[in-house]
Amino acid sequence: MKVKVCGITNLEDAEEAVGLGAWAIGLIHTKDSPRRVKFSDAAEIGAAFRRDAEIVGVFTNPTLDRVVEAVQNANLSMVQLSGNEGMSFCNEVARRTGVKVIKAIHVADAGDIPAAAAYRTDFHLFDTGGTGKFGGSGKTFDWELLAGHHSDTPFILAGGLTSDNVTDAIRKTRPDAVDVASGVESEPGLKDHFKMARFFEAAHYTPVA
Repeated sequence: MKVKVCGITNLEDAEEAVGLGAWAIGLIHTKDSPRRVKFSDAAEIGAAFRRDAEIVGVFTNPTLDRVVEAVQNANLSMVQLSGNEGMSFCNEVARRTGVKVIKAIHVADAGDIPAAAAYRTDFHLFDTGGTGKFGGSGKTFDWELLAGHHSDTPFILAGGLTSDNVTDAIRKTRPDAVDVASGVESEPGLKDHFKMARFFEAAHYTPVA
């Protein structure tokens, strides 16, 4: 199972995530996020690990120029749009940057799942909705809502995942990747390396049918 570790703010945590086998590391550029990465740190992390993992810049309702600047600064290979961005903005990000685009869908009820079809991006990311936040709530949503989900667009499961629930989440939703942030932290923006190791172990465990 591919694992994206989001909310990375420093080289040490990035190195640990990559060492554990992270498919992607997420650098949050949202101004009011406690996991926001400094511009200089993002550049350092991107330069160090761009050959080892996907470097994902996470944005919430940004300007196009800000996304382009961040992609160039940190050698981003993907952009995750986690706000109210429309499909035209997603397309323009892809055109201007040349990187893959992940669109976050915030799930509060069953109607939010089919709404993802409007976004023809490289990935969908299903996160917990109805919390008043655009992510990082540490809360799960009803995974049964994804039980019958079929799409040509691969999807990433996010929202309140921990080493205690990720195996069950994978079994119920069959995602293409999982995303973790608060579930492996000692405090917002700082990762607990023991929790990260346990998460990777649980995510890679496949129950016998």
